[in-house]
Amino acid sequence: MINRMTALWGMMWCLSPVFLLSQESDRPTAIPAQYQRDFKFNKEASARQKAALVAKGKVAGDLLLSGSTVLNVHVGLWEANQDIVISGERVAWTGDTGTYPGEVLKTVDVSGLWAVPGFGESHKHIESSHVTPEYEAPMVISDGNTWTVEGSHEMSNVIGNNNNEFWLLAEEAGSPQKVFIAVGSATPPTAYEMGAGYYGYDEMRAFMEDDVRVLGLGEVMDWSSVWNPKSPGYQRLWEMMQATWEMRGVVEGHGSGLFTVEDISAFAAAGLSSDHSIRLAKEGWDKIKRGVFAQMKPDAIAAVIPYVLEMGIQDWSHMSVSTDDRDVAASLSLGTMDYNVRLAIEAGAPAEKAYAMASLYPARHWQIEHLVGSIAPGRYADIVLLSDPETVAIEQVYANGKLAYNGSEYLLPVPEVVYPDWAYDTINIGKTLSAEDFVIPAPDPAATTVDAAILEMFYFEEDFKTYQLPVLEGEAQRDPSQGVTKCALIDRYKGNGKVARMFWAGVGPLTPNSAIACSVSHDLHNVWSLGSSDEAMAMAVNKVAELQGGWALVRDGEVVATVQYEIGGLMSQRSAETVAAELENLYAEADKMKWIGEPGLPQRMVFAYLTCTPWKWVLVAPYDGNESGLVNVTNGETHPVVW
Repeated sequence: MINRMTALWGMMWCLSPVFLLSQESDRPTAIPAQYQRDFKFNKEASARQKAALVAKGKVAGDLLLSGSTVLNVHVGLWEANQDIVISGERVAWTGDTGTYPGEVLKTVDVSGLWAVPGFGESHKHIESSHVTPEYEAPMVISDGNTWTVEGSHEMSNVIGNNNNEFWLLAEEAGSPQKVFIAVGSATPPTAYEMGAGYYGYDEMRAFMEDDVRVLGLGEVMDWSSVWNPKSPGYQRLWEMMQATWEMRGVVEGHGSGLFTVEDISAFAAAGLSSDHSIRLAKEGWDKIKRGVFAQMKPDAIAAVIPYVLEMGIQDWSHMSVSTDDRDVAASLSLGTMDYNVRLAIEAGAPAEKAYAMASLYPARHWQIEHLVGSIAPGRYADIVLLSDPETVAIEQVYANGKLAYNGSEYLLPVPEVVYPDWAYDTINIGKTLSAEDFVIPAPDPAATTVDAAILEMFYFEEDFKTYQLPVLEGEAQRDPSQGVTKCALIDRYKGNGKVARMFWAGVGPLTPNSAIACSVSHDLHNVWSLGSSDEAMAMAVNKVAELQGGWALVRDGEVVATVQYEIGGLMSQRSAETVAAELENLYAEADKMKWIGEPGLPQRMVFAYLTCTPWKWVLVAPYDGNESGLVNVTNGETHPVVW
């Protein structure tokens, strides 16, 4: 016999699942009282509880997208005439059109369109877009990119242990872009640099315990400190890697310049699971074969995909496409993940695999395929609707179950995010610089020439170049006839006003009394400057400090263009279009100047201070025992800049 309580319980189950869940103690149970407790389910569990009931038709769904051809990335097949039922932010049910057993509050006919999962970045630095996450979201979601694994070592070097809090604020304020965190292993980048953060074993464990959106350790870049026990960075990196594995996280790698079977095998043996720095076709194939997950940027997409096809690849699941670094001006012009998928298809990848490389495969790599990466029950309702899958022609984008892009405009509001004080005022040079701070004195004031150590952009040789440069009034001089100008790196963290300066070849302004300065210099992000005069360099750096980050261009002794990055000296809390317009103006003003080399303004100087493989001799901020700042980051050897 069914008693009254059981019957009443059955009515409650059918009519009010939310009430049911909140009244768990009312249900008859054989569990002893000492094991019973009040318990509040979190957002994740609650969403899945409801989605399960919607899937069974017990509770009405919120939205049904009817009639599209859906890419099932789990089996690699297009399925025609499909319905997608959405419960809140999640997919609850998928199946043939007209067969859903329940009711929905709203139905949208999307027949004639092709549905693919929302794109996900397996390796991206939102900082490199130069807008904060809530302003990046409208730009990238319109391109189909609904989630990102943020490689956070740029901002972590600026704000230290506040890094995780920063990256989660926008989503918590209502931004629809989901940001997952790969903790910055390069904090600091090497043992020869120090910013505002230091991460080791304790910090890494705490970060992963703090929030499930922290997925693991971001690109381990200091390869010489991974393989060489004598390196001063060895202990810290292996501490972080061990902590990540103990917390069941993913350790991401950075294998630039590692081409031999021995190096690739060592890279994989060390536990570095992925590489976004692949450039060569055979390099990519050799890494994939040894279990390294390939996160291919555009140049690698064009090189690797034809090669793996030629080699007869059968399983594409160890490959993805990613953006890594792309500013707002380039993103608005080219696109973001849609651009990468298009390149993959043009390079010969089957469309089904290209879309999986932008969704399921990166989600699986980061162990979040239960949340994102496919149009399947329980996953976030991130759906890109296409009119032509071969050309990635986007008609609509749903993010978290809401229509975010209608083919012409972004539809969701940008939430107001209040960033804490520590995200601002991070440029602390300590004084107003003058021309004297950029002087390079000759060791012998009476000499007419000096020998000088010379670097260039992306110079990877074992030894720096040596040039002979003129001396005037005891100071070593630039030599435009040899394509040599002056470069400086200014410590932005310690307030000590220290400036590392040396000469560089093949880059910099020729226009008299002109300079460029910027607070973006991967990966520690000290302020750098190139200039044809010391006065102009001081003016440009002082302007960047006044802006609290960004770019400053000085021409003929006057500041003619600026771009402001007031958040961490890396980003601006303004729309992508606004920041892109400032960048375009900077480029336009730079085009009015004469420069050493092409194409003029050396935008890629922001990467010229990297201290990872395959870089060797690098200019860093002065530190104890190395006031010149010139150091070989593979072995710690130092050298004067002139002698």
